[in-house]
Amino acid sequence: MQVKLLRVLQEGTFTPVGSTEVKMARVRVVAATNRDLEKMITDGTFREDLYYRLNVIHIPLPSLRERKEDIPVLMEHFLSKYAENNDQKPKVIEKELMNILLNYDWPGNVRELENEIERLCVLAGPDDTLTKDFLSQRIHDSESVGSPTPFSTDGNLKDAIEALEKTMILEGLKQLRWNKSKLARKLGISRAGLINKVEKYGLDKRHLG
Repeated sequence: MQVKLLRVLQEGTFTPVGSTEVKMARVRVVAATNRDLEKMITDGTFREDLYYRLNVIHIPLPSLRERKEDIPVLMEHFLSKYAENNDQKPKVIEKELMNILLNYDWPGNVRELENEIERLCVLAGPDDTLTKDFLSQRIHDSESVGSPTPFSTDGNLKDAIEALEKTMILEGLKQLRWNKSKLARKLGISRAGLINKVEKYGLDKRHLG
């Protein structure tokens, strides 16, 4: 199958099942995987030529635990989605539950978060506020529960996201000895974008002393 896929990508030709006629294909391929393809190449289970043919534009997507600033935004989206599908107004997440969800590592990534939000909404019934009472046991029992939240969840969503963003940038600058290029790559943003945020939050090393 890898050989046939490589042929489509390289030459734009394929032979339909049950046919001997070669046909042309004009397509763009978007591929995603959670496998370590470079290791699979070393192990001999994935073709190196196919890997480099697919890997034209590489967009790494960090796991949810590495981009926790996205969690409040995703939760808001899933709450709105559930409310719209069930003709309800969006429910509100209490502060204690928010802290737990922010500190959980989400091994199942975005899909696990969506399922948990839906579960909470269903079990909450007519209640407008979601609490930790109906939280999945695996999240209750996780080691991360009870650890301090990296930023305050008081105030509105925009303030919470900016507080986390500021904390992540400052801690990253300290860890990487104020190397903005390395931090920009780590955070998945452009260096110019990082510099704008550093100026926005007053995180220039000269100003911090």
